[in-house]
Amino acid sequence: MNKIINLLLVTSVASTIASCDLVKDLTYTVNPNPIELKGDSLKFSVSVNVPEKGLNKKVRAEITPMLGSKSLGTWVVQGEKVTGNGTTVSFKPGGVATFDMSVAYSSEMEAADLVLTGKVFKGSKEKAKEAIPQTKIADATIITQLLVNRTFKVLTLTDNLKRSNDKTVEAKINFDRAKSEIRANEMKDKDVLEMLNWVKKNLSNPKITINSVEIRGYASPDGEEAKNDELSMERAEAGKKAIIELFRKAKITVLTDAAKYTTSKYGEDFVGFKTQLAATKVISEGDKALFLRILEMQADPVAREKEMIDLGKSYDALEKDVFPAIRRSTIVLNYTEQGLTDEELKAAASANPTSLSVEELLFTAEKLTSDVNQKVNLYASGVQSFSTDERVQNNQGVALYLNGKLNEAASSFEKAASIKSNEVISNNQAAVAISKGDRTGARKLLSQAKKGASVANSVAISYNTAILDVLDGNYVAASSGFTINSFNKALVEVLTGKLDAAKATLKQVPSDAMTHYLSAVASARSGESVDAVVNHLKNAFASNPDLKGKASRDREFLKFYKEGVFSSAVN
Repeated sequence: MNKIINLLLVTSVASTIASCDLVKDLTYTVNPNPIELKGDSLKFSVSVNVPEKGLNKKVRAEITPMLGSKSLGTWVVQGEKVTGNGTTVSFKPGGVATFDMSVAYSSEMEAADLVLTGKVFKGSKEKAKEAIPQTKIADATIITQLLVNRTFKVLTLTDNLKRSNDKTVEAKINFDRAKSEIRANEMKDKDVLEMLNWVKKNLSNPKITINSVEIRGYASPDGEEAKNDELSMERAEAGKKAIIELFRKAKITVLTDAAKYTTSKYGEDFVGFKTQLAATKVISEGDKALFLRILEMQADPVAREKEMIDLGKSYDALEKDVFPAIRRSTIVLNYTEQGLTDEELKAAASANPTSLSVEELLFTAEKLTSDVNQKVNLYASGVQSFSTDERVQNNQGVALYLNGKLNEAASSFEKAASIKSNEVISNNQAAVAISKGDRTGARKLLSQAKKGASVANSVAISYNTAILDVLDGNYVAASSGFTINSFNKALVEVLTGKLDAAKATLKQVPSDAMTHYLSAVASARSGESVDAVVNHLKNAFASNPDLKGKASRDREFLKFYKEGVFSSAVN
């Protein structure tokens, strides 16, 4: 509060009641005055000041206060010889009867007077001529907390789009037992030819970059381990030589450079053996298990091979159906594929949104689209293809919320929560709740959202919670939630008396009608001149002429009501 308002809070609003003998010279002090809204109610006290000999010992005064058109009950002040439930005041030296009030606020109290009347009784008889006349004792109501911007910060769930992806193309060259020479027909196998054709097709593709070619040599897990280790390297080198020759004949010179190739020996391929063994259907499950035990437990390669051979037909099946696929070199061509450019994504979103992957759709909608209507349309397409992705459902809800379609937004958030509830969705559901006036529901959802929220999301959740704190009249708690410069931060600084801080904050946020209006309030509370206050108001009216009516009723400007410059501005 500024100094002048502070003075009003502690200064008596005095009204002297002339009376013959029974009740005389009463005065009234209202604190605060003007009465101020805090939370949902008006809390104030009224002190009835009775001077010495101001209340006859046998008199009872029944005082009826009215706030606008609302009756606030009856206050009874009685002399010392009266029995009853009123507040007793001695004839000498007089005294004070204080009544603490809490009144639920309604809009008709915005520009209202606190007035009172009273009846005077001596014994059981009403003394009509001694009645307390209708008297204004305070102004109501300062409702500055209701300026709070109730628009919650809604949150989107992010995409996992990779703008480039590392991929591979693989082919396999098989070898005879204990051999590293390549059979001619191996280079005509389907996988080898498919690799060759892939290279031809994509060599000039600007989105494809071939990085390297790995040749990995393997041996089957029979025979001596040392020899198999050497054999696997020989097979890798043979594979390298053969694939380079294949590319040379195809005149793909970029892949004839040996520097692009690496060779690696992997020795006995026990993992590959288990995979092939599991896949074969010509060996019984019992013999499969026995083969595995032999390989795992028999360290002597000669004894190991003998035990395997002793399995007879199963070993023959092993030689025919399992080992040939393991005796190989694998060619792994490593390349990077670039995804769609921003322009390509936007074009696809416009012409054929169903062609986008879920990650592309989320990225395009949130990072490449600024128009809310376009977002709504894009997500409308996305939920058809990705209805079980909570991110799409949530982000559609955000777009609908920002477009003012609260019921549709609520439906999207509910669907998202049913798929996978998280702090982002709970926060957004709270935004819908507060938009519909459900502060209790909004606070409950925000409490859920706080649990496990990331640092970035916590800022928005705390901001939204602070809006509820303002509406509940808990301004100190709200101040901790508005950490970033905003209209609401400045509002709380005004409400907590940090007027210089509020003025500084208002200079840091984009100007609009409401920032100018709040600047006028801060100036009035600071004790600035009527001209300074009116200059801020005129800027507010220029953006929103409807604020003239509000300013003309606003008790923040009560002391300026009779100033001509103020009256001219608001009328």
